[in-house]
This record gives sequence, C-alpha cells and structure tokens, in this order.
Amino acid sequence: MSPRRFIVEADGGSRGNPGPAGYGAVVRDADTGAIIAEAAEFIGHATNNVAEYRGLIAGLRAAHGLDPDASVDVRMDSKLVVEQMSGRWKIKHPDMQPLAAEARTVFPRAQVAYTWIPRERNKDADRLANEAMDAGRAGRQWAPRAAAASAVPAAPVEEPLPEPAAPRAGWAAPADLGTPSTFVLLRHGETALTPQKRFSGSGGTDPELSEKGRWQAERVAEALAARGSVQAVVSSPMRRTRETAEAVARRLGLDVRIEDGLRELDFGAWEGLTFAEVQQQYPDDLNAWLASAKARPTGSSESFASLAHRTGVARDKILARHPGRTVLVVSHVSPIKTLVRLALGAPPDAVYRMELSAASLCAVQYYTDGNASLRLLNDTSHLR
Repeated sequence: MSPRRFIVEADGGSRGNPGPAGYGAVVRDADTGAIIAEAAEFIGHATNNVAEYRGLIAGLRAAHGLDPDASVDVRMDSKLVVEQMSGRWKIKHPDMQPLAAEARTVFPRAQVAYTWIPRERNKDADRLANEAMDAGRAGRQWAPRAAAASAVPAAPVEEPLPEPAAPRAGWAAPADLGTPSTFVLLRHGETALTPQKRFSGSGGTDPELSEKGRWQAERVAEALAARGSVQAVVSSPMRRTRETAEAVARRLGLDVRIEDGLRELDFGAWEGLTFAEVQQQYPDDLNAWLASAKARPTGSSESFASLAHRTGVARDKILARHPGRTVLVVSHVSPIKTLVRLALGAPPDAVYRMELSAASLCAVQYYTDGNASLRLLNDTSHLR
C-alpha cells in the first residue's frame, strides 16, 4: 500500500511586524483536495516571519498526526520560508534558526517538498491566521468554527487540557529502576527587566541578558563544568535562555538544542508591567489568574493549565531523546516551576509557592517506572 499524500498550506501574519501575531494551516488530501485538518493560534507579539514558521510547524505536526509515513507537499506564499526550508537560502536570523530546526524534526526530509504559491492560492491558511489574530484581540484563543459560538471572550477560563501525568505512587530501589534521566533546570540570567520584577513572557520584547546576566551565565558554566555531569543542553527559543545556554554549552563543548515547549508563558497585556501595575490596571483579571490555573492574563493565549500541557510534552520529548542521561534544561520561571510541580505531583497553585532566582539551578530525576524525584531547588551557591 503506497503512503498517503498530503498538501500543507500554511501562513502567518503580524499586525505591526512585530505586533499581535497568529498563524493558520490546513492539511489537504492530495488526491481529492479536501481539507482534512486545520490549525490556528494567536501567538502574542511576534514578527511575520516567526508567525509563518510557526504556521509551517503546526501544519506539519497536523499532517504527522494523521500519518507519520505520508509524503507532504508544503505550499506557502512566503518566499523566505520556502527558500530557506528548501536549503537554497541561508537562515541567518537567530529567531528563525530554531524554528526551522524544529520544522525539520517533524518529518524526515525525504518526505517533505516545498513550493511557493501566490497569496491568492493560500486563502484558507491566510483566513485562519487572521481568525487567530482576531481571537487574540478579543482576549481569547482561536477555536474551530463549530466551537466558536461557545467561545467566551474574556480574560479568562479556557477548556481544560489533559494534565501531564504525575509520578505514580510507590517507590522502588534504585537498582531496580536503572539509570535515571536527570534534568538540571537552569533559569536564565538577569535581563534589564528582572531586577524590576516586570512580567517578561513569550509575548513581550524578548530582551537580551544584561551585563550581570552574562556574568551569571559564566558562573553557572564554571560550576557545571566543574561537576562534569551534563551530557546535553536543551533551551527555550527565547533570546535570554539561548544566550545563557550557549555560555554553558561553550564551556562544556556541547551543542544547544532548541525546544519551543520550554518558552515562557505569554503574559499578554501584562508584558513589561510590574505586579503592582497589573493590580492597578487589571485587578479582576489578576485576581482570576491567581485563583485558577485555567485563567489567562489579559489578552494572553495561555493559562498555567495550557503551559503545563506543553511543558509536559516538552519534558517527554527530551526524556525520549536522552534516556538515562543528564540534560541541562535552560528555561524560565513558569516552565521550571511547572516541571517541579509535576515531578512532585503537586496541585497547580503550588507554582505560587516557589521562589526561583535568576540563574538558579533545580534538579529532577526521572525513573523508568514513571516516578520522579526532586533533588535540588533554587540553588544559587555558584553565584556567591
């Protein structure tokens, strides 16, 4: 039986470039032309190119979910993405490189071809991208048309996502479990926003490390090099985490692998504000957010519940890729707290009861029977 053939049409847009951004993608049966899957998402503050790449990844993942052995013809009106993914143009921009790398991991290269099409032939993906941006402007996430009528536009509570699996009860002797996989969880070094305690998520300005943040990254690199146990480095795609991860990886002689699921929560309209400023400007939304893991910051695409879902997926991907190894995972406050919470089997509001300093280290071990063990929390001894 010959493998299935899909057409993926993808697009992304940004109102302001950079500005509020979203993507859309459709998967068609190549033989009939019928649309068999759709995907769209408001992704917060981003550029057109980032949104286009995110649309490509979503379309490929939707096709992969239908049949991982299928051949895929990707059609986009972005000449840049088509030429870069075809290997004819170099990818120089640091924001594009991890996204292109992620897109290449979905299918083997031999199964995917890229074709440029004019915008008028990409209307379905363009429509979905605009629907996603419209939904983000209304303070909610995109939903398929059948579900759109019941969508609630507010700051608010989203439909529950499956909680990533918690460790099972019980314990066994280490000899019975084999070598655990260890995550050394590193929060990035300081940025200009860190000492001011301003919300800085995936929908904000993506700041670089400050001078102190670069110093912190070097101290972490020294400490981990002295311990000599890290075998791989994985990082959130955001600039401050990449810079921190690269400082450590250089010292260890390792490469940095980007995992999009490790990015910080999207704080929507709260980006760049202090807690006090949010309390003054958006008191009801803030109270709802503090009271429920399903509530979202004003104008955000994410809650702690959806963050837990994508962080759990990222965790499982890293564990599958590095069984029995020690992996440095460079991320942000919210994803790291979430990984710790999930390891402990603690309730969602446990994230409000943890302190994580800039450039701090945590460690979690994962065993083959599904158990997890928290070994370290908020260690900053390397900075003294």
